[in-house]
Amino acid sequence: MKSKHVSRAYALSIYELGEKEKVDSAKELTTLTEAINHSNAMENVLFLSVFTPEEKSDIVKKISQKLKLSPLIEKFLLFLIQENRIGLLPQIFKDLIVIDDDRKGFLRGTIEGTEDKVDGIFREKILKYLEAKLSSKIELNYKVNNHITAGYKVTVGDLQLDASLDSQLEKFKESLITL
Repeated sequence: MKSKHVSRAYALSIYELGEKEKVDSAKELTTLTEAINHSNAMENVLFLSVFTPEEKSDIVKKISQKLKLSPLIEKFLLFLIQENRIGLLPQIFKDLIVIDDDRKGFLRGTIEGTEDKVDGIFREKILKYLEAKLSSKIELNYKVNNHITAGYKVTVGDLQLDASLDSQLEKFKESLITL
């Protein structure tokens, strides 16, 4: 739990520094994350403890030059390596995207269900409901969840709407127990 708070603090700091220096930190860290995800070797060097901080720093400098990352982002990555916190980078990235979306008045969420795709009518109704309730533009991605018997679960930030059969049965069971 502590690392979650630390990563959020780093994400907020790099976001605010980026705003101050006119650097789109979310875009640059997205570019970096995509590069890391496409290269197992790069991921290993950055995140495995068998590599020295000097080796990691050399790789970051080369990556930064190749991807044309700003000096701010390069210094941030070198700082994480120096402080032995580069392992927090994936969580920092996730937190940074949430901060960026929030500042732009935009929220991301997930619809979970058992079908291959979500019903279009349901998707439109839930989007309208969420946008009115949260006063933000919402983007929903669909994910298959085989642990749901029927229905959907929708999660946007801290808000979760559970319209699954499992949830309804659990509520019914609890109501019978309290009688």
